[in-house]
Amino acid sequence: MNITKEEVRKIASLSKLEFTEAELEKFTSQIEDIMNMSHQLSKIDTEGVKPTINVTDAVNVMREDVAEEPTPREELMKNVPDHEDGFIKVPAILDEGEDDE
Repeated sequence: MNITKEEVRKIASLSKLEFTEAELEKFTSQIEDIMNMSHQLSKIDTEGVKPTINVTDAVNVMREDVAEEPTPREELMKNVPDHEDGFIKVPAILDEGEDDE
């Protein structure tokens, strides 16, 4: 399966990533290798093969879920650099548009 640099550039743009020309070349090759491997795996005949649910003999070692009294909000807010009305204020990370091209 052929992946072009333009396709990788488009995916990077949608993901809000910027690549140098060298990175673009490297990632194009790597994505093409991954897609080719995936294509090879899809050709394997798995008819009659029992699905693998868990590959180890590990059992659930989680603790019992016990309700406890929560930490008071005022106590938690002592560790927050910027808050208002009981909410943590963070910088905006999304812009208004979906396409920066």
